[in-house]
Amino acid sequence: MSVLKRPQALAVGQRVRFDGQIRGVLQVTAQAAVLDDAEMPHRVVALLDLFEAADFEILFAPQRMPLPQVGLLDGLPPEAVKRALWWEKHVLEVRHGLPPDAEPGTRPRPGYEPGTSLSVRQQAKAAELTAAGHPISAKTVANHRRRYEAEGLVGLVDRRPIRKRNEFGSVPGPVVEAMRQAIGEGVDASTRNAAYLIWRTREILHASDVESVDLPARRTLYRLLAKLTAGTHATGSARTRRSVAHGANAPFGELTVSAPGEVMQIDSSPLDVMVRLDDGVVGKVEITGMIDVATRTLSAAVLRPTTKAVDASVLLARTVTPELMRPGWVDALKMSRSVLPHRRLLSLDERLGHAAAKPVIVPEMIVCDHGKVFISHNFRASCRFLEIDFQPTHKGSPFQKGHIEKMLDTVARGFAQFLPGFTGGSTEHRGRHLERENLWSLPELQNLLDEWVVAKWQNRPHDGLRDPDHPGRLFTPNQKYAALVEASGYVPVALSADDYVELLPAAWRAVNSYGIRINNRTYDSPELAPMRRRDSGVSAKRGLWEVHRDPYDVSYVWVRNHRGAGGWVKATWKYLHRAAVPFGDLAWDHVSHRLPKATEEELAQAVTDLLTRAHAGPSKEKPRGAKESKAERRVAARTRAVPATAPPSEPVPQSKDDPAPEEPVQDEETLAEVIPLGLFDPLEDPWKRP
Repeated sequence: MSVLKRPQALAVGQRVRFDGQIRGVLQVTAQAAVLDDAEMPHRVVALLDLFEAADFEILFAPQRMPLPQVGLLDGLPPEAVKRALWWEKHVLEVRHGLPPDAEPGTRPRPGYEPGTSLSVRQQAKAAELTAAGHPISAKTVANHRRRYEAEGLVGLVDRRPIRKRNEFGSVPGPVVEAMRQAIGEGVDASTRNAAYLIWRTREILHASDVESVDLPARRTLYRLLAKLTAGTHATGSARTRRSVAHGANAPFGELTVSAPGEVMQIDSSPLDVMVRLDDGVVGKVEITGMIDVATRTLSAAVLRPTTKAVDASVLLARTVTPELMRPGWVDALKMSRSVLPHRRLLSLDERLGHAAAKPVIVPEMIVCDHGKVFISHNFRASCRFLEIDFQPTHKGSPFQKGHIEKMLDTVARGFAQFLPGFTGGSTEHRGRHLERENLWSLPELQNLLDEWVVAKWQNRPHDGLRDPDHPGRLFTPNQKYAALVEASGYVPVALSADDYVELLPAAWRAVNSYGIRINNRTYDSPELAPMRRRDSGVSAKRGLWEVHRDPYDVSYVWVRNHRGAGGWVKATWKYLHRAAVPFGDLAWDHVSHRLPKATEEELAQAVTDLLTRAHAGPSKEKPRGAKESKAERRVAARTRAVPATAPPSEPVPQSKDDPAPEEPVQDEETLAEVIPLGLFDPLEDPWKRP
């Protein structure tokens, strides 16, 4: 018994081998197929006989027509589309025997009956169109049919409007490559105009080994330059140009986070606002912020005249500490009146009783760039102390911490521009006489920023916090935190006074008989007696002792007792009684550079005089030559603008060995400076500067 060899499919248009001939399939019904035949117009063969034939084989099966590229039709003239639709109706009648708009039950016209070959139908269609006033040959009909089968309706359109052209026209390839090289050389250079890039292209072509190439016309070169520099800012902002050139080449990925604090990002940037620091001194400050990727919570933001490693460490401390309500804040900013689960969190952390509506987030990983502040030993030590993973980004890759970059830009647009003294993003956006406006002081601006974070940022729907099941719904940072904390939980981290000392920058010094010297300052304490002239036991540091200090307050240092229980010994600056207020390294370094050979006592007195003059303000009867410089006023203002980050300390009594301060001598009469008049010289050049 023979085995039925049924093919996968039998359709019109296929070429088959049957009964010693290669035949085309004209029609297929449920029981029979109509095939071409050399001796008769067609031959009807039962499917059972066809499939059981020994030599039956499908030789060619036409591919399925592709989906029409309808989008290409939108940019074509209406007449061309109308012409293509006219051709489609006739081609479909050639293929199927009936036009597409035929009523059900309509029989094919003569020349298009079932079993008629395609060549016969094409000849009939050509004769029909010629008689209707459209002289067309059967070959033209066949070409249109084949293009329609390959490309659909687009194949019937006049190809001239959609013909693919060379990207750069007739410009030679070496010219294109030379211009690309000229554009690439200017990525990290200063911004130049188009004329320079075209000149540099000529120089590159002359220096290359390529055979002589004729440069196109000047207008053609400018058009080529416009194409090659599109989106690169080659003649625009240098900062944007570098950012675009060094951006990610691979597709952007997404870091999946599911818990608050799992990944946090930190960065600092100048704040585009003029601030009145002290004594009328106007300057700019820097903002250092930390954002949680999972909830977009701005956990902490600190304003400082200059960002140092201690500021990053203080930011860590503020992140794990609740934001307390301030005087003047409305009750609506309390955590108890927000969407945060205050009642359940209060049972875990009593510090949240008077907290503002900003969640407390303990970081697990911190992502930062390679700024000196963040890769410093102090910041790394702070991360190790709080058991935080430290993850720096690749160099020149700001997109790897895009959340904090976007946050800093949002602070400039959503907060800074509403303040007096807003400077704009660059000098071209800066106004005039900003120092004359009613500027905020640094403590007042910090308080305003904290209130804005609680009131605006934490309650602002964020585009990156969408509901996966309902993409049209946006969450606020507080709402996202309330949803995630239910699954991840909350563990409070309380920092003691010793913990704050641990976050301060460290140095290694020897404890001598007179105490410890740091930057030409001497610190001493009776509790240092067991450590004097002794080895600390830390062989990696050659027996030196670990000393922590606050760069914004040089009054005290803390020495770790390596020989004891590891506690802290507080040492006081020897000449602390000479300074009425605490000051930092900024004021000390400013005076020490001006007095390179001065003793420690003279430097201390000079710093005290600097701050005293700055606090007293300009005097109308100030003697000539005693005018305070602008740099001195700025140093003094920045020194007093930054509060001490360490725990408050006790006043140090005056030592018995130090001389008592002398009573100031009151002058009976203040004599003004006598300026003698010069002699008139008639032969002297009147335009000569004295």
